[in-house]
Amino acid sequence: MTDHSLKQDFILGSQKYIVHNIKLLEKKGIAKIDNLPFSARVLIENLARNMDSKTIQWSDIITAANFYESDTQESELIAFYPARVLMQDFTGVPAVVDLAAMRDAANEAGIDPKRINPLVPVDLVIDHSIQVDHFKEKNAFFLNARKEYERNKERYQFLKWAQKSFDNFRVIPPESGICHQINLEYLATVVATKQTRDGLMAFPDTLVGTDSHTTMINALGVLGWGVGGIEAEAVMLGQPYYMNLPRIIGVNFIGKPQKQITSTDIALYVTQILRQENVVEKIVEYTGPGLKYLTLTDRATIANMSPEYGATAGFFPVDNHTLDYLIQTNRSETAGRVEAYCKTCGFFNTHDNEIKFSKKINIDLSLIEISVAGPSRPQDRISLLSVKEKTSKIFDLGNRKKIQINPENKSRALTNGSVVIAAITSCTNTSNPYTMIGAGLAAKKAVEKGLSIPWYVKTSLSPGSRVVLDYLTGSGLMDYFQKLGFNNTGFGCMTCIGNSGPLDPFIEESIKTHDLDVMSVLSGNRNFEARIHQDVTGNFLMSPILVVIYAIAGKIDIDFKSEPLGFSKDKTPVFMDDIWPATDEINHFVETYVQKKFFKDQYATIFKGDKLWQEVKADGSTTFKFSEDSTYIRKPPFFKDFSLDLPNLEDIKNARALLVLGDSVTTDHISPAGAIPVEYPAGRYLIENGVKPWEFNSYGSRRGNDEVMMRGTFANIRIKNKLVSDTGGLTFKFPEKNQEFIFDASQKYLNENTDLVVFGGKEYGTGSSRDWAAKGTRLLGIKAVIAVSFERIHRSNLVGMGVLPLVFKAGESFETLDLKGDENFEIQCLNQIKPNGLLKVNAVKNGKEKRFHVIVRLNTDIEIDYIKNGGILHYVLRQMIKA
Repeated sequence: MTDHSLKQDFILGSQKYIVHNIKLLEKKGIAKIDNLPFSARVLIENLARNMDSKTIQWSDIITAANFYESDTQESELIAFYPARVLMQDFTGVPAVVDLAAMRDAANEAGIDPKRINPLVPVDLVIDHSIQVDHFKEKNAFFLNARKEYERNKERYQFLKWAQKSFDNFRVIPPESGICHQINLEYLATVVATKQTRDGLMAFPDTLVGTDSHTTMINALGVLGWGVGGIEAEAVMLGQPYYMNLPRIIGVNFIGKPQKQITSTDIALYVTQILRQENVVEKIVEYTGPGLKYLTLTDRATIANMSPEYGATAGFFPVDNHTLDYLIQTNRSETAGRVEAYCKTCGFFNTHDNEIKFSKKINIDLSLIEISVAGPSRPQDRISLLSVKEKTSKIFDLGNRKKIQINPENKSRALTNGSVVIAAITSCTNTSNPYTMIGAGLAAKKAVEKGLSIPWYVKTSLSPGSRVVLDYLTGSGLMDYFQKLGFNNTGFGCMTCIGNSGPLDPFIEESIKTHDLDVMSVLSGNRNFEARIHQDVTGNFLMSPILVVIYAIAGKIDIDFKSEPLGFSKDKTPVFMDDIWPATDEINHFVETYVQKKFFKDQYATIFKGDKLWQEVKADGSTTFKFSEDSTYIRKPPFFKDFSLDLPNLEDIKNARALLVLGDSVTTDHISPAGAIPVEYPAGRYLIENGVKPWEFNSYGSRRGNDEVMMRGTFANIRIKNKLVSDTGGLTFKFPEKNQEFIFDASQKYLNENTDLVVFGGKEYGTGSSRDWAAKGTRLLGIKAVIAVSFERIHRSNLVGMGVLPLVFKAGESFETLDLKGDENFEIQCLNQIKPNGLLKVNAVKNGKEKRFHVIVRLNTDIEIDYIKNGGILHYVLRQMIKA
């Protein structure tokens, strides 16, 4: 062993492994490993294992160790090599379309197109396409699945082509579950192995995913986070993920949760606290004596919501809970390897070392209350006891004219504050048997007492894996879900991502005619404006148990202490406490009915798919045959006229503001995933191409078509562009000041060779990791986005597409600079940009000039290279061709 190596042999039974043991750094006098955060140890091991004296040198390992030991140094750039990539179909399809287009570009450049191929393992799970079209029907799942295939056959043929054409690329078919729950229950190994020339190597399992909630796997001690599809493509092609060493914040759990508190309540509380602490671009690592009260699936709920509290990751180190979960999910052999490796190499949390964090935040679990979050941000937590008061104030429910819609004179009427969608949905909570069993027991008690759900509530149950249905059926609780109206509608993301499907036409018409403020309740992780359904005003996140309870109540403005949910068969009032299951009862059902056999049986055939999947046919040609007639899969324009020569980075001159936006603009606002309005540019395009409105499907399903997605950029019906008074995808075209759809105005600017910029407030680009929020921005002709602050993933996506992210200097904003938006903007000296340097912006109007400086939000020299190349994929392709 050389002085600059951490490599050593590790024997487990009869198997010898090669490992890179970072505990040797302590023997070398470099760092006290036992005091470093566990997530830092994963990053250091990754550097040591991938050291090649070019991209990674021995000095990088020392720098990283010293950085986390002293926490006084400036953060340095590192190259991180994830072990694998996880995708879902909404973000995965456009990524694979890009790879197919890159193969065409490589072929045209005279190199073997097969060189464009994943070099690291990729799993794509089809979970984003199924919608809640049918519900409250025994065969709702089958009907929804059949409709899914009718809508998405072309996309699925394309994915089958990719599976045949690319190496290291696996597709998990529709109706299998949600990617993050499948990752947690099956795909993740915690300790990965790889055959090398020197022998079998063992190392920490790590990943990046094209979905922001990839962080859910942090609960298992696997370091992973969401990235844009563009960055994921580069990783797939063997490029490192470049990042500055992140600060690591320790969240110290103390105390014990009260009875009735669920993992959802804890996650919402943590989200509220950490949003206030500003943990953006930092890793949160959980520690403290309170950890012993959190099961692994409790931890999964908290880790899942890392994007909601802004962190890169929410990491739980490997401990005995990890091993127990691996055994419970039919991975006993894996558990043995994980325990031996982690204890040998310093990755096992014994909870008795004093870890040094950049900052430590105490959270007392005993203080957490039953809560919901809403109506439009996950961090806006409301104690259950305060929901009626808060929502009545937000929606002015007490003072508005009482409108009651009751077509058949039923017991309850549709009105302001009514709950019209109640969805037990999302891997965030359906991965946790405690909350799912709890919801089932609440349904059982409700049915036994004769309670029912009002006629206007659309109910759905969409588990994140088939295992959930197994234990709900085995326990008998599924019968009660169905009697109450929560039939299984499918195994996918569904309502959580906006695939809630249509409401009853009479209800939709009533909402619009009477301008009703109606609500959704869901066990998901996001509740942004217009995300769940375009006609729903308020969206509230909560545990599955509360979803059942609010569905029965039928309204958001209820005081559960003083108002009954309904009345029993003998007319006795039934209150929430009467159907809330006892903790011991839930635990008994979990221990009895959540069986290892279910995990073994369901995952034995996970890649096979059902009859519908097996009937999808595709060839395995090296290059994909794009069709000009397709409205789903089109060859993207990103590599049109591609040249090996580096383009000049031209200054931005005489640019116009296409939009001026406020705070917390989400990627849902920028690139909606849901329904496509007929009258909007994307709807007009589809009609012009022979697609009937009822065949539109969704924006998310059309992400393989740049024409649809470009027209859908900034087309959310709730987006508020401050240049105009109306809400929706509208803007003024200057200098005429004509109000037009944003896409239509952008095309006129394009024809005039006019550059465009966008202005934003705080947390610009928060939410999903959808790369089309950046791709669409680029295709509209936007050269730069100037905001008060950016969320991590969207900023990276903008860089990946060659769009310049700029931030106002501290204390400045569009408003404080007294800008109006009708100026011409100039940004000069772009060829001299430096990471986090300054650029001067000139705003010119009527011959008068206003000057201010902005900060270049490029963190590294490699990001400068991406911008100069016109994006990360152009950079990678040039590197590959020149190699």
